[in-house]
Amino acid sequence: MSSGGTSNATPGQRLPTLEDVAAVAGVSRATVSRVINGIRNVDPQLHEVVWNAVAQTGYVPNRAARSLVTRRTGTVALVVSDSETHDDDPFMSRFFADPYFGRVVGGLMSVLRPKGIQLALLMVGTPDAHARLVGDLRQGQLDGAVLLSMYAEDTLPRLLADAGVAAVMIGRPARPMPLSYVDLANDAGGALAAGHLVARGCQRIGMISGPVDVPASHDRSTGFRQALARHGHAYIPSVAGNFTHDSGEQAMRQLLAGNPGLDGVFVANDLMATGALAALREADLRVPDDIAVVGFDDSSAALAARPPLTTIRHPLEDMAAQGARLLLARVDDPDLRVTSAIFEPTLVVRGSA
Repeated sequence: MSSGGTSNATPGQRLPTLEDVAAVAGVSRATVSRVINGIRNVDPQLHEVVWNAVAQTGYVPNRAARSLVTRRTGTVALVVSDSETHDDDPFMSRFFADPYFGRVVGGLMSVLRPKGIQLALLMVGTPDAHARLVGDLRQGQLDGAVLLSMYAEDTLPRLLADAGVAAVMIGRPARPMPLSYVDLANDAGGALAAGHLVARGCQRIGMISGPVDVPASHDRSTGFRQALARHGHAYIPSVAGNFTHDSGEQAMRQLLAGNPGLDGVFVANDLMATGALAALREADLRVPDDIAVVGFDDSSAALAARPPLTTIRHPLEDMAAQGARLLLARVDDPDLRVTSAIFEPTLVVRGSA
């Protein structure tokens, strides 16, 4: 069966066809059909040629027909699993305000869009929502899922692993399980931050960590503490935030109150670091002259900060793109073994340290 097409053409205007796309692309109709239907044994260069021709002709693949051919929906889900996920404004505001999520979406779409695959955003925070998602994946309502799990006690990763459905996590699971994931060597990132503060000559160093039960936060803190211990710093005062600007501001005030002589601080993400900078300005402390600040992520918040943040580069876009590739490979071959991809952080030096 071939894929049909739909269009917003006016009455009497001929709808663009696969043959039209093939003529513009300079390839066979069969090649166009294979590209549009997501069959992966096609020269990658031809994908771009065909999809450019699709755009030029205005051809719109008929998803219903495509699903009958491929037994796929052409849709994967970005699933945000959070204990605080609701349909209310606070969580939605957090999602769209945090650069982390936008960078993940951008990385995923860099792989999915050229293949004509849609991305659905699902926010799930209850056992019922978890069960519905697993059911949708088992029944073929979605081809697969990319999971952002926001808390350590989340049961969804285990449900996905036990169900054997196509799923990939951004960030390692809190506990070992047969589920593919992409992650950053967060401990190495913490060590980079420690080394930079020590190299600057900082002697009284503190830390604003993320939530203690989040694997990435735990690893960043552990790497930071272990690296400083090697330089003779046996104790690092620390206050936990929750990865938001306001929590960083509050944590910095608390850290200064208990440790007024600090001359360096590591903050476990850039949003919290912008809050920390606000608290330091309030305390009439100059950055970096009085106290050096190192963030983590290298997000847009780091560039917008004043002074611009020295930070640890977290290549989220590249990680998400690799997650999409792992997911599509699992969709193609459900028998593939689970796998992991670990990315290395880098130090980006700017004005704050």
